[in-house]
Amino acid sequence: MLGRWLVFLVVLLGGLAAGVAWLNVAGEVPVPAEASPSNGTPDQVARGEYLVRVGNCMTCHSARGGTPWAGGRGIATPFGTVYAGNLTPDPDTGLGRWSAAHFWRAMHHGRSYDGRLLYPAFPYPDMSRVTREDSDAIYFYLRTLPPVRQPATPHALDFPYGTQAALAVWRALFFRPGGFEPDASRSAEWNRGAYLVRGLGHCAACHGGRNPFGATPERGMSLDGGLIPMRNWYAPALTAADQAGVGDWDTAHIVALLRDGTSPRGSALGPMADVVYRSLQHLREDDLRAIAVFLKSLPQQRSVASGRKAPDPAQVETGANLYETHCADCHGHDGEGARNAAGATMVPPLAGNRTVTMEPPANLIRVIVHGGFLPATRGNPRPFGMPPYGLVLTDSEIAALASFMRTSWGHAAGEVRPQEVARFRGGTGE
Repeated sequence: MLGRWLVFLVVLLGGLAAGVAWLNVAGEVPVPAEASPSNGTPDQVARGEYLVRVGNCMTCHSARGGTPWAGGRGIATPFGTVYAGNLTPDPDTGLGRWSAAHFWRAMHHGRSYDGRLLYPAFPYPDMSRVTREDSDAIYFYLRTLPPVRQPATPHALDFPYGTQAALAVWRALFFRPGGFEPDASRSAEWNRGAYLVRGLGHCAACHGGRNPFGATPERGMSLDGGLIPMRNWYAPALTAADQAGVGDWDTAHIVALLRDGTSPRGSALGPMADVVYRSLQHLREDDLRAIAVFLKSLPQQRSVASGRKAPDPAQVETGANLYETHCADCHGHDGEGARNAAGATMVPPLAGNRTVTMEPPANLIRVIVHGGFLPATRGNPRPFGMPPYGLVLTDSEIAALASFMRTSWGHAAGEVRPQEVARFRGGTGE
């Protein structure tokens, strides 16, 4: 149905493509004809090296087993697969011919060297808020990388998603280039955190959710949570106290979670563990604190009740037996978890755990099926790891186990159905 509607839109608006185009170039400053590659100062290069860590840029632009920064990694979307480009300064297959102005146009306007519209798998709706100074610093750092000749892998997108006309329509509907606008009523620290979260950190790319056309609500400003397409992990709402909201956390605990992947209030699993490992643990303490201050200030609300019914008593009994067999030795008979002699969490408690009660139960199912692994960081060098049970337990057994946990220890989150386990166990899992 979605494909037919988008085909309809493209056909309907195809004749207006030239008219739509002005919406995509409005406000753009043309790249000067004489613009040529340039190199920055050592301070700019060092700044750029730090900023690419903030943006976690290398993760997407490095294929597994390939040369870092040379691109080729496939990014699965509901519309097909987009392959990341080569960011090394190779003149023919990378950024070797790009000027700082070309790079800024890509970051701010979502256009390639030759003016083609880029796919928003590259999160330019967020990167558009990055300052020119930071964009130039990133460009100067990328110029210092060893050039790697690696031609771009063609995107594998279904029709009409791979057309420039479809992209023009999408941008007309969902994208406007813009910058970060500081809030004068807030502190410099708060504004720094907002800039990192809303811009280079592109947190909304996951935590903002996606509409049927793959756009983040509120033009990339939403942090209300959503299922990560093709990966079947749920990025919890940063604006919901019963999901990932941290309004009542100590700032130090938020910083610890971002830096170490674990804190007295929670731990990072799944895609978030990868973000901590590859990006957040490398940030300066002042930037981590700024992010924490911003996240702590977000208005908090409770999620809408799911309306799930209570599980069948027989299902709960099955789940209780499975819990005693597979889970209680580590997580405790009452879901209390375990701490070491210093009081640090060794095994996370399940009682009161938001992953257990969250709606949808995607993350709970994925942890049971695929295991739970915290990132290895300086503050957590030997992280706890939970083994996967996807090959040990059936979908019905996993549903029973999840239902038991979601209705025990004061929880009232309702049943999990075997069909949901079948749905959420799949996906790329990356």
